[in-house]
Amino acid sequence: MTDQHHRAAVLGSPIAHSLSPVLHRAAYRALGLDGWTYEAHEVDEAGLPAFVAGLDGSWAGLSLTMPLKRAILPLLDEVSAVATDVEAVNTVLFGTDGRRTGDNTDVPGLVAALRERGVEKVDSAAVFGAGATATSTLAALRSVCTGPVRAYVRGALRAQEMFEAGERLGVEIQIRPWEDARKAFDYPLVVSTTPKGATDHLVGDVPGSAGVLFDVVYDPWPTPLAAAWSAAGGKVVGGLDLLVHQAVLQVELMTGRPGPLAEMRAAGEAALRARSAG
Repeated sequence: MTDQHHRAAVLGSPIAHSLSPVLHRAAYRALGLDGWTYEAHEVDEAGLPAFVAGLDGSWAGLSLTMPLKRAILPLLDEVSAVATDVEAVNTVLFGTDGRRTGDNTDVPGLVAALRERGVEKVDSAAVFGAGATATSTLAALRSVCTGPVRAYVRGALRAQEMFEAGERLGVEIQIRPWEDARKAFDYPLVVSTTPKGATDHLVGDVPGSAGVLFDVVYDPWPTPLAAAWSAAGGKVVGGLDLLVHQAVLQVELMTGRPGPLAEMRAAGEAALRARSAG
């Protein structure tokens, strides 16, 4: 990166809860990138075009969270293959020529988080939810799951969208109503992409022989479902694992330097402890 490319930020709405500034700033400190700054900006879909248009040559990249991962697509000059597959961008890179390139680090971040916890292959899996993270999960499962994926979703429209995503991604997908979500626990891997509180009613249904749960919520942590899963002896992968792994990849894309995983995770854990204490 040239000296003028020192600014980055995370955009979304709401954004105050985001741990991305904590993670990226920890990376800059560890890498000795003293001139780099990373902020959080409250930006909704209506305000996104004006925000992006107003960025100058000092910007290296953006991280995007809800509800912007799909809203950004028309504003980009180029989109990576994986982001095209899932129709969602969580990373924008700015070239020296001003070109805007969209990428998605959620997909490889999901795979990396699972592999770090020893989950290399499963013969089937279940997914809760039908949003952008659920679609990224389907894309990640292409390299993890050798058999069918069952998705539990609310409403006919989301069911159709999830089915179409599976078809597009080449994933053998079976759609089931949210009311049957407890049946997901028969699968060796369950990935919950739903907001906090959405799975609390399932706590009493966690089996004594639980497999692997990947819960993408990171605050508050553990979620009631994750706590019950651990108590039953199951393996749990948390939202912070995903957040850190996708951020490690973002740091490398934006700075050209490998993201320091250990330092970024430690910073994220410290921030969550401080929130809990507060």
